[in-house]
Amino acid sequence: MNAPLTVIGNPVGLATTMREIGRDARAAARTLALAPAAQKNRALAAMAKAIRGSRAALLAANAEDLSDAKAAGATAAFLDRLTLTPERIEAMAKGLDAVRKLADPVGTVVAAWRRPNGMRIERVRVPLGVVGIIYESRPNVTADAGALCLKAGNAVILRGGSESFRSIRAIHAALAEGLAAADLPTAAISMVPTPERAAVGMMLAGMDGAIDVLVPRGGKDLVGRVQTEARVPVFAHLEGVCHVYVDRSAKLPMAKAIVLNAKMRRTGVCGAAETLLIDRAGASKLLKPLIAVLIDAGCEIRGDDAVQAVDARVKPASEADWSTEYLDAIITAGVVDGVDAAIAHIERFGSHHTDAIVTENCKTAEKFLREVDSAIVLHNASTQFADGGEFGFGGEVGIATGRLHARGPVGVEQLTTFKYRIRGNGQTRPT
Repeated sequence: MNAPLTVIGNPVGLATTMREIGRDARAAARTLALAPAAQKNRALAAMAKAIRGSRAALLAANAEDLSDAKAAGATAAFLDRLTLTPERIEAMAKGLDAVRKLADPVGTVVAAWRRPNGMRIERVRVPLGVVGIIYESRPNVTADAGALCLKAGNAVILRGGSESFRSIRAIHAALAEGLAAADLPTAAISMVPTPERAAVGMMLAGMDGAIDVLVPRGGKDLVGRVQTEARVPVFAHLEGVCHVYVDRSAKLPMAKAIVLNAKMRRTGVCGAAETLLIDRAGASKLLKPLIAVLIDAGCEIRGDDAVQAVDARVKPASEADWSTEYLDAIITAGVVDGVDAAIAHIERFGSHHTDAIVTENCKTAEKFLREVDSAIVLHNASTQFADGGEFGFGGEVGIATGRLHARGPVGVEQLTTFKYRIRGNGQTRPT
């Protein structure tokens, strides 16, 4: 017998609640898989309208979450991820609008061919089914995930962190309003209505077959647990140890702009640069100004001997620093012997998330793009472009660094699978 708990004011058994959520989400997924694009788009338009109309309620709910987080001693980076502002609320609504404008992937014929026996075979995109998303602190994930899953014809079960519970609940209410306005089941975007940790374990177990795939978004502990314990497929990245390598032929003004943006635009996102590598052959012109621009912007630098030698403010880097995701205004910096050494360093210490090269040498750039084995590799651009919205996906449910099905930003196409449709005229297989 499960002990009762309070779920939005109603004492219920957690296991019973989760079974009901799973059952209703599975039924909703069947409806969504057959829903026409126009109906899904009406829901997305209504959701955006509801988000904009709920701004005051969203800010009030978020203020309560922020108050509790500050009282608990949350870091500045954590508070930044948790915070909603009028601008961020509008960005959520614009994200919904952007997803609405995307082509509907469901039913797209990816490939088609005819066999010698006359059968015609098509590979067609279909929804995954029910997606479970477990996330921490970022309330905007609620809208992004709900919109992308809906567009791809999937139902989604959302389990946000306790620290953002009020904010998530307010956003979810607006999404449910949009679904109802388009005559779609509100269970298409379900929220686990409790911060009870045991709910995570039930999602990892697949909720009695209700969940087809899981997406964790959060810290290393959360993602590591999901990857270790999940009994269903997982789209995830464990860490974002992202690198910027500045080659000898880089233009200094461009290198300064890219390095500064990659590290300091938002230090708490997974695409923030955590390591700066500088070509030894260009260090005499590049190293000192790059270090200075970061320090002047308030970034702590932990460097190797060569980096420490150019600025007394640089702290010595430990072995662990080279593979650390700081999510803060801290970066590890070192000098390497050219692009081959940079690639070897990234392979040893990186997390296969996002890595960039700054160079005017096209041959060197192509080598880096070809040989660095990361989900996202950039030439002369900031690592902070590691975002589904910046890829034109309208948003993302996360970044995947695995090798199966999806890699990089997980958008609407990555939230589909495929089936084969075969049309014949009486063919039988010979014995």
